[in-house]
Amino acid sequence: MEIILKNGHIVDPSSGVDAISHVVIQGNKITKIASPSEKLQISPQAQVIDVGGLYVFPGLVDIHVHLREPGYTHKETIADGSQAGVKGGFTTLCCMPNTNPPNDNETITQYIVQKGLSEGVCNVHPIGAITKRQEGKELTEMGIMKAAGCVAFSDDGRPVTNSLLMRRALEYSTVFDVPIISHAEDTYLAADGVMNEGYLSTLLGLKGIPAEAEVIMIKRDIELASLTGGRLHIAHVSTAGGVKAVREAKAAGINVTAETTPHYLHITEDCVDGYNTLAKVNPPLRTKKDIYAIREGLCDGTIDCIATDHAPHHKDDKECEFDVAAFGISGLETSLALGLGLVQEGVLSLSALIEKMTIKPSDILKLGKGTLKEGAEADVIVVDISREFTVDMESLISRGKNTPFHGWQLKGICVLTIVGGEIRYNQPGGGL
Repeated sequence: MEIILKNGHIVDPSSGVDAISHVVIQGNKITKIASPSEKLQISPQAQVIDVGGLYVFPGLVDIHVHLREPGYTHKETIADGSQAGVKGGFTTLCCMPNTNPPNDNETITQYIVQKGLSEGVCNVHPIGAITKRQEGKELTEMGIMKAAGCVAFSDDGRPVTNSLLMRRALEYSTVFDVPIISHAEDTYLAADGVMNEGYLSTLLGLKGIPAEAEVIMIKRDIELASLTGGRLHIAHVSTAGGVKAVREAKAAGINVTAETTPHYLHITEDCVDGYNTLAKVNPPLRTKKDIYAIREGLCDGTIDCIATDHAPHHKDDKECEFDVAAFGISGLETSLALGLGLVQEGVLSLSALIEKMTIKPSDILKLGKGTLKEGAEADVIVVDISREFTVDMESLISRGKNTPFHGWQLKGICVLTIVGGEIRYNQPGGGL
């Protein structure tokens, strides 16, 4: 099959392209990026799509998403999660291991890979658990699990509190050339906290989680990465102190990368006021000071990429008392527009945003994605960056409707998603 996207404004940070061009796709590969003046040889069978006035980006890569399968299919499935992904412009999803049972062995890894191939509509890559049953007591068989398809290892949702085990995991990361993704949380300091520690938590009578619970563990894991030379990636940075620690580590030459998420870039603990469980997330929403620091970290390269930490839940998990409500935000379908909001505010250039949502996360996990270079896999999205919409939780494709952005007016919609040369999403009313 041949698809030609004509007259789109291509932004591809991996190749430095930022211009009106044509994209030629044959089979599952991008075969040519042609200038508008170049005469194309178009076969009668080719599907020609005029995307004039729209932007063409590499498919987005999410290195931190919860697809809930196996075990929690009432919250999400690989099928539904990947459908939500392509609607949001994501062509690659890397799913965390806190399923039931956890992805701590090659059988579960193979199950996820096969489910992704048979029921998913985008690329699905499993992230394996660092420890068996995510209990923090015994390392998993990382080599076997990598061979089965794991692209990284994390006990996300739980920190590895045993420093010796974390050291060993980082040592193995050098052997198997995979990153160890740290859920940086001192659980003893966080205790049973449910929101950011501060004046508001006191006012609401809720147990708080101090910023130091994140910062302490980030610093510990950085020290272990320095000791071992291992590949460390810090998940969902939410604090100014966390940004500072990563910045200093990079300046010292330590092998560390980091991500943040849209909710830590846009909303603060104030969203919790009124006991709003849709704003309950771990790490918790912080303060304006933290938002400013994280945005600065994005701009100066301290924070390498933007992930969603898509954490869908059944409504019963959120429609309850704040103390017992589940942590998490459903993020796949709002992430791109929230990122474009940073461009509209002048925080990031469009090219820098796309870099942090495509080639940067791909490079961290060595996926070979996030590019429109000739010969690359044809994972491509077409975006109307000026089209406005109102976030409606009930219209989300994900089974998880839990978003604190319900009712927000955002700008920027993915109108076409191509995965491996096949159209997997076409926005209703998009006209393509």
